[in-house]
Amino acid sequence: MAEDLHIISGTKADQYRSLIPQIRGLLEGEPDLVANLANVVAALKEQFGWFWVGFYLVKGEELVLGPFQGPVACTRIRYNKGVCGASWAEAKTMIVPDVEKFPGHIACSSLSRSEIVVPIFRNSKVIGVLDVDSSALNEFDTIDQEYLEQIVDLITFP
Repeated sequence: MAEDLHIISGTKADQYRSLIPQIRGLLEGEPDLVANLANVVAALKEQFGWFWVGFYLVKGEELVLGPFQGPVACTRIRYNKGVCGASWAEAKTMIVPDVEKFPGHIACSSLSRSEIVVPIFRNSKVIGVLDVDSSALNEFDTIDQEYLEQIVDLITFP
């Protein structure tokens, strides 16, 4: 059984630097993708208290909802639609300070105000995204981008 995660205080960067070894420990030796994705979203939601944290995985021409924590979410997102679809299409992390100002934003919840979406690459191809929503405006920045990109790189995908 995994040990309990410890909530870390300090700067955002300090919190990420302390959380990454804990996530690495959760993933170590566990081959099941769903279990690993579930533990990563739980660790992030517990640490930062964001509104919604989850994965979408590429299946055909859509992103399909994977493990998440938060309210009910959109189940399928088409290529280049919304922030998640744009991150997939552009193969880059998208930081959106105000989702209401993002053209084509998909409002799964009206309580979501800002968002960061990190693409997951394997063999130079986007195979999914990590999607994080906040109920606060302008929640995410390049610190989140740097560390969330490191975190998705820790996950072994088939």
